[in-house]
Amino acid sequence: MKKPILTFVILLHFFCANAQENKIDQNKIKEDLNKIISDLSQNYAYLQEKNVDLDCIREYYQGQIPNIKTEAQTVLFFEYLLDEFYDSHLILNTNRKSSFRLFSPIHATIENGKLLISNVWQTQIENLEQNLIGAELLKINGIDFDKAVEKFPTHCNDKNAQKVREWIVNKILAGRYDQPRILTLNLANNKTIEYDLDKLKIRQPLELITSRIENGVGIMRINNSLGNNNLIKAFDQSLDQLENTKGLIIDLRNTVDGGNSYVARGIMSRFINEPVPYQKHWTTEHYDGNPEVDRVWVEYVNPRKNQYKKPVVILVGRWTGSMGEGLAIGFEGMGRAQVVGTEMERLAGEMSGFSFKNQGFGYRLSTAKLFHMNGTPREEYVPANYVAQTMIEKDQTLEKGLELIHKIAE
Repeated sequence: MKKPILTFVILLHFFCANAQENKIDQNKIKEDLNKIISDLSQNYAYLQEKNVDLDCIREYYQGQIPNIKTEAQTVLFFEYLLDEFYDSHLILNTNRKSSFRLFSPIHATIENGKLLISNVWQTQIENLEQNLIGAELLKINGIDFDKAVEKFPTHCNDKNAQKVREWIVNKILAGRYDQPRILTLNLANNKTIEYDLDKLKIRQPLELITSRIENGVGIMRINNSLGNNNLIKAFDQSLDQLENTKGLIIDLRNTVDGGNSYVARGIMSRFINEPVPYQKHWTTEHYDGNPEVDRVWVEYVNPRKNQYKKPVVILVGRWTGSMGEGLAIGFEGMGRAQVVGTEMERLAGEMSGFSFKNQGFGYRLSTAKLFHMNGTPREEYVPANYVAQTMIEKDQTLEKGLELIHKIAE
């Protein structure tokens, strides 16, 4: 009988010690709250545009600290704080099962007061059988969308403002990792259905880039790899094989995770024969309590290897994100391509990493604004060759791109 008792005592000691190690220090959370608010106030390039009251954030979130008991709650605490700015570029460098995903395979907009599905990730969904375009969002998991927006865990932004409301709706569609996403939809034909968003299967291509030739036109598709430096070499190999085509389409509709400018410049450098500007940057600097001074600069691309001289069309959509957006406006800004598609992911600004004083994870903030060479903010860019998605039977954006290439090449 003594051995089981001894084992129980040892286990009890272990769990108590482990619980002690994992105890949440709320004073450290308060210190990190002050740190992130300070970084937002001094470094977030879009703070004024967002019109979110930092005093409201400080007061509300400071009041929530006594309720934080676990490490997961700590992560969500800071995740929700960044969500106050309805900016998908502001993210923590970690997440938990109860965190919200970063994006959804469908996108909704508000039209005449209704929440409508305006886009689906057609090129990446394997089993897209139901045409969801134009469907009205009524409920999620049995909860009216208006109520779901009201319950969304932000408290200092204006949920009645259309930009804020649309962002929250799409965040709700992204959903939490550990919760279902059962939608009640009123389809365009007025039929009401229940639709399980989690049953959609997303293609995960293994190749960094895929290419083919269709009616003499080269079609290159970048498979969410703009953050992989090896893409430059793979792009070079593909482009060299397409050098005799009469035109080229570069499909950026699966660049949802963004990338880096090294890769983007490596791609653009194959299409010019002299240094060309492709993007404007803007930020402010102020030091030692002195006045703010604007800093504006233009970034150039230098030519590299053999130039592809034929017409180029770039395909974009709601899942063209960050550096994918930069690549699209860069090609157009250089006067080297036409862009076809819809609004992009609208991830604003150039990102920098920041650290908490006490947490084992950090966060990213937009520290400089980015602009098309014509002065349009990158996040507001809309292609001149706009293609509204209306069906799933055809790839309307690709069809428009091919039509445009043949027209230019004639």
